[in-house]
Amino acid sequence: MVQHVAVIGAGVSGLASIKCCLDEGLEPTCFERSEDIGGVWCYTDSMDGRRVSVYRSVITNTSKEMSCFSDFPCPEDFPSFLPHGLLLEYLRMYTRHFKLLRHIRFKTTALSVRKRPDFATSGQWEVVTETNGIRESHIFDAVMVCTGHYQEPYLPLASFPGIDTRFKGQYLHSQEYKDMEAFRGKRVLVVGIGNTGGDISVELSRVAAKVFLSARSSTWVFSRVSDHGFPFDMVNTTRLNNFLNWLLPSALMKRIMFRKFNSWFNHANYGLASTKSSNFKIIINEELPFCLLSGTVVLKPEVKEFTESSAVFEDGTTEENIDVVLFATGYSFSFPFLEESVRSLFDDNRSLYKRIFPPQLEKPTLAIIGLVQLTGSVMVGAEMQARWVTGTFAGWNKLPPASRMMADVLKTKPPAKRNPSERENLKISFISYTDEIASCAGVKPNVLRLLLTDPRLALAIFFGPCTPYQYRLVGRGKWSGARDAILTQWQRTLKPLRTRVVDDPSNGSNGWCWMCLLALPVALMAGFLLSKYPRLGWSPWAG
Repeated sequence: MVQHVAVIGAGVSGLASIKCCLDEGLEPTCFERSEDIGGVWCYTDSMDGRRVSVYRSVITNTSKEMSCFSDFPCPEDFPSFLPHGLLLEYLRMYTRHFKLLRHIRFKTTALSVRKRPDFATSGQWEVVTETNGIRESHIFDAVMVCTGHYQEPYLPLASFPGIDTRFKGQYLHSQEYKDMEAFRGKRVLVVGIGNTGGDISVELSRVAAKVFLSARSSTWVFSRVSDHGFPFDMVNTTRLNNFLNWLLPSALMKRIMFRKFNSWFNHANYGLASTKSSNFKIIINEELPFCLLSGTVVLKPEVKEFTESSAVFEDGTTEENIDVVLFATGYSFSFPFLEESVRSLFDDNRSLYKRIFPPQLEKPTLAIIGLVQLTGSVMVGAEMQARWVTGTFAGWNKLPPASRMMADVLKTKPPAKRNPSERENLKISFISYTDEIASCAGVKPNVLRLLLTDPRLALAIFFGPCTPYQYRLVGRGKWSGARDAILTQWQRTLKPLRTRVVDDPSNGSNGWCWMCLLALPVALMAGFLLSKYPRLGWSPWAG
């Protein structure tokens, strides 16, 4: 029986894991090497090479309603997209409400996690920690690793000839970037056009003499502000859209997506992406198109090499007098505290059963939480993982035999990518993955049944945003406030905007209700088809 659980890291995943352990009657002890909760969301000016935190101006890419913990909505007066300080305050509120602090040991580093000699029968682990130079050894029945994605900066200097031999300027990784002041009046080259590279380029354009942004792959850019001013993820991340993605040919869905992106601005005109692109990434940035349009940011192709003061690009062009090169090339993850025999069982999260469990272990008492790339909030995915894992530790959920887990891993494992920045693109559908884990945990809502018992709620679940409260309607951990949270999610979204009221006779909510009623036959037909032909695969209806 699992009773004592070690949780490594007190970031978002770690806090969710502590709380889920308590929900299942387990006894968690969390080891956090810093002096505070929040992980990367705990901003610090410190340049300690071991500490990764967000930069000063960062704002979440997913909205509060789509990112909160499933039984603890964000305050209604919080804006939809949170600056890092507000997100950290939300995490503090969550920690206080569920009394998690007493289970966290701060300034304590996990040095090693090793299987005990009798692991094959006991499943226990020996965890060695260090606090203020003092080492301790602990025995735990299970371990939840919650150290996240952002561990080791990925700095591929070998791919950029001359950067560390000829180039006389400064170069650094985005991990070291805190704010724009140090770059005032300089000519800066940002390498990498992910979300971080885009954000930093826009910010630097306000103070730098010139900003160049080097992109290797085609990149589609979209805004957090969607149709009618609503948060993009609340409009697009719906079970209806997920069903259409499953039902329609992928080529058609890609064409629809590209057309949607180009309805904002023509990406080919900006040198960002073409509708013929087969390999592409998607980033969120409202300001980048205007910076490109105004010339404060100049888009460049991949860097070929560096000279003493310039960058030479693959298209033969050269930019002279570069003062700073900033690499926004992502992070790699590793688990140096895990013994080699365990680390060798998985090279990354794609070798884990459901991106969580190493399938070859004799006992399933080690879980990797939050190491999954989703098209939506990782916070929600990590909490769902923690609910399933702690339910498994407590004996409520059962894992299949190792052979079946290995077969599942091999079936779903995509081709290996060359570097972390490319692995970032291997994102899994937020709804499909969260539903999959929710089914394992027995907490996935049954939309078809709700159509018969609570049609208003069923319509909100299927046609509205797939907010995390949906996973608190049934099963273990059911929350009595889940239904109300779902039906009032739009009010909480609009509340912080009501600082100046204008008289508007139009009523968007009534239009939404009529749309749902008109689409009800579609929902019923979809449910009928998928229940009649289960061999087709994914179903949004099964509980």
